[in-house]
Amino acid sequence: MMSHIDTVNANWLEDMVFQAGINGHQVLMDSDPSFGGQDKGPRPKPFMLAALAGCTAMDVISMLKKMRVVPKHFNVRVDGELTDEHPRHYKKIHVTYEFSGDDLPLEKLKHAVDLSENNYCGVAHVYKQVMEMTTEIVIKTAGDPGC
Repeated sequence: MMSHIDTVNANWLEDMVFQAGINGHQVLMDSDPSFGGQDKGPRPKPFMLAALAGCTAMDVISMLKKMRVVPKHFNVRVDGELTDEHPRHYKKIHVTYEFSGDDLPLEKLKHAVDLSENNYCGVAHVYKQVMEMTTEIVIKTAGDPGC
C-alpha cells in the first residue's frame, strides 16, 4: 500500500505573519505583539489542540450517527497545559466532550469517545505517546449555560 503524504506550506507575509496553505484553504498565523507579531491570526501551537478537537469530534459524531444517537448540541473542548521551560510544549491535554439533547445513552457516548481516542483518531494516537491526555464527558441539560 502506498503511503499518503500531506503537505502544508507556511508562506511568510510580513513581520511574524505567515499564511498556511492547508487542503486548499488559507489560514493566517501570527505571533503575540510582545514577540513582534500583529495578532493577525492564531499562534501555531493551538492548531495542535484544534487538530485533536476536529479529529476526535468528527469520529465521535460519525459513530454516534451510526448508533442512531444524534445530539442536539455537541462540542469538543481541548485544554492544553504548556511547560514553563523552552522549548515550550504541551505536557498535558484534557479533552471535554460536551453533549446536550434527548435520549443520549451514556454508554453509547463513552463507546464512541473510546473508539475515537483509541482506534480512529490519529492525532490522539500520536499525542498520547508524548504527553498525558485525559478525557471527560459532560451531558448538559436544558437549563445549563451553553446548551
